[in-house]
Amino acid sequence: VQLVESGGGLVQAGNSLRLTCIVSGLGFSTYDIAWFRQPPGKEREFVSLISRSGASTYYSDSVKGRFTTSRDNAKNTMYLQMNSLKPEDTAVYYCAAGRVAYSTSPRAYPYWGQGTLVTVSS
Repeated sequence: VQLVESGGGLVQAGNSLRLTCIVSGLGFSTYDIAWFRQPPGKEREFVSLISRSGASTYYSDSVKGRFTTSRDNAKNTMYLQMNSLKPEDTAVYYCAAGRVAYSTSPRAYPYWGQGTLVTVSS
């Protein structure tokens, strides 16, 4: 099983980035996929999730209204569109796959990518 994130980088506050997560080695359409992030010196935190069909999404309060997650099951790929970025969004972003429906706990996701760094300057 492999999850590979891309799309991170350095961006000014107020701008946008789109992260991509490509998944291989598992039945992509049978897994909920989530994004987590780990800011410098802090614990990993939930960002968003999307159900296996793509019909349902859920966001943390800190990103609701600014971030949008989507998936393309035909391409085994999920996305995180991040708009109106803030310096406090600076973190390593991880995608994760799991079968516990609608969980915001990292423990519910057995498969993880290596992470991609997003840095938002003020």
